[in-house]
Amino acid sequence: MIRSIFAPGNAALADEQARRENLAVAERLKRQEAGLLDELIVRYQHRLLRYLLFLTGNREMAEDLFQDVWMRVLTRGGQFNGKARFETWLFTIARNLVIDHRRKRTLSSLDELFETGNDDDKPMSFEVADHQPTPFDRFSGIEDREHIAAALLQLDTLYREVLVLRFHEDLTLEEIARITRAPLSTVKSRLYRGLAAIKPKLERAQARHSLEAAR
Repeated sequence: MIRSIFAPGNAALADEQARRENLAVAERLKRQEAGLLDELIVRYQHRLLRYLLFLTGNREMAEDLFQDVWMRVLTRGGQFNGKARFETWLFTIARNLVIDHRRKRTLSSLDELFETGNDDDKPMSFEVADHQPTPFDRFSGIEDREHIAAALLQLDTLYREVLVLRFHEDLTLEEIARITRAPLSTVKSRLYRGLAAIKPKLERAQARHSLEAAR
């Protein structure tokens, strides 16, 4: 949605710049360049912690995993080849660590814990139109953003994860598919069903906010 407002030439230039930046990060990680990890933490710490908080629903667990993610970046940085955006690789590490953590505690993976086994997660035959406003667009004016966070936390984890990656982190559906290791059609299904599930929650939050403001 964001890229559509830019001219094709500018979008191509931005893509090329991003590609060079990712390749440069990959080379610096391979060399284990001093100070690079600190730079990456400063740049991505808020996004990573937010993703972990929404994925786990537990601040203590998210903060512990936050440290583990950066340790993994430090020890396995040479595996990042720069062909994808660094944040895609970073979120993939984070998701895998969440799955490992849950598997150790419950002998289940993230998908096994939150898959419903019904038709809700099956691939759907239609596309989610980028030009249509989403609930996040309609209710982005809500002053208290805690309402949006609370609404997200009420969703099934798999739907919540896709919404966070798409609308908070602005990742493409293809990037989300790589992170979640799900078919693109499944990612689209989760996105559509997540939007359908969160819409009434945000509408109720907006109604409460308007009522409180009118008092």
